[in-house]
Amino acid sequence: MPTPVTPHRSLTEDDVRLLRSGVSGQVYLQGDPGLAEEAAGFNLAVVHHPVAVVAADHAQDVVAAVRWAAERGVPVAVQATGHGSAPCDGGLLISTRGMRGVVVDPERSVARIEAGTRWREVVDAAAGHGLAPLCGSSSGVGAVGYTLGGGIGLLSREYGFAADHVVALDLVTADGRLRHVTADAEPELFWAVRGGRGQFGIVTAIEVRLFPVTTLYAGGIFFDASSTASVLHAYRAWAPTLPETAHSSVALLRLPPLEEIPEPLRGKFVVHLRYAFNGPAELGEALLAPMRRSGQAVLDHIGQLPFTETDSVCQDPTHPMPGWHQGSLLRSLDEDTVDALIAAAGPQADVPPLVVEIRQLGGALSRPATPPNAVAGRDGAYCVHVVGPLLPGLEEAVPAAGNGVVDALKPWSTGGALLNFAAVSTPEDVAAVWGAEDHARLVAVKRAEDPANLFRFGPALSDD
Repeated sequence: MPTPVTPHRSLTEDDVRLLRSGVSGQVYLQGDPGLAEEAAGFNLAVVHHPVAVVAADHAQDVVAAVRWAAERGVPVAVQATGHGSAPCDGGLLISTRGMRGVVVDPERSVARIEAGTRWREVVDAAAGHGLAPLCGSSSGVGAVGYTLGGGIGLLSREYGFAADHVVALDLVTADGRLRHVTADAEPELFWAVRGGRGQFGIVTAIEVRLFPVTTLYAGGIFFDASSTASVLHAYRAWAPTLPETAHSSVALLRLPPLEEIPEPLRGKFVVHLRYAFNGPAELGEALLAPMRRSGQAVLDHIGQLPFTETDSVCQDPTHPMPGWHQGSLLRSLDEDTVDALIAAAGPQADVPPLVVEIRQLGGALSRPATPPNAVAGRDGAYCVHVVGPLLPGLEEAVPAAGNGVVDALKPWSTGGALLNFAAVSTPEDVAAVWGAEDHARLVAVKRAEDPANLFRFGPALSDD
């Protein structure tokens, strides 16, 4: 396995002076005003305790910060929006949230995206040219981190993982070099970073393909708790009949009694069908008809949408909060799977306010990328994702109940997971995401590119 970074010594005044003189962005030390704000991410349950934070303004700040850390044996972490970050304790945290920008090349249908850019900016820039990126269900998520972990959204069954369509990336590796990584120039590194996420360096920009999509027939239907069984059993029969141009998922929601939630849903258990079809609205509506008949709808908001408004399909939270999540992959969704899901998370289950989503995969998500990459999970037919708020009093109940839901579905599990949807930390967790061959290949790239294990935060690559 890669040799761990030697524990760093306390920073001297000279260390701090050299760090600050080497970057144009702000440097924060423990106790400095503004450190907590710069280090905070979307998931407030992830709390960093770094020796310093560098708020990078551009790629050369990242180069200088990585070189500084490597010379002192200080491990390095990176964070943009903090949707998928891991705690950085005792390391240098490089914040890329200030590195924002999108340049669209309409002739090539390619966008160049800076490290801290959110999907909202990419979606809006691409829409001006009649194009769309392979973003996720929330445009508030950082585009680069999402893509490096695989990335699935409303167009993925038709076009594949977001990582499948990375054309090039700029990467600062452990030796402090800024490298332009492509399939031709750095084939093994290009394979590993697309799907292996941040264990090989810090990506400062990516180039991704865009697609000629301007509208979708899309939205959601909220069904009453009394229809849970009928809707879920209808879904398991209906989803496999859909063409690859259709995306679907179904979520079990325990909604809080908050005023911002529409009154018919406030404080209720509901089943939320999420649907998107890239094609004529008439055909999208005809395909949806069996699900519209499957239960008692409380709210139905499916219709023709501009791609710029597709956040309304899943209606993901937009405000930072402390959260827990876990995921797995299912090889099938049959009658017994649905019954097990209802028993574990249905309206009668005694569980805290979890969100349990079953998302349909398949289509282009099941086919190899060209050129190949390290994205795991192509053998899954469905993805299970369980999310819960770590609010006061729920810190133990949410993980226990969430893991209970995942465990209840284990008889149908592939044994793997999508990296962006799984909370993985130990080498054993990480090895389970990939098959043995791909995992060994990732470890070999890690050993070659980062032998001192400078980038050690997040999923741990090990050959143990």
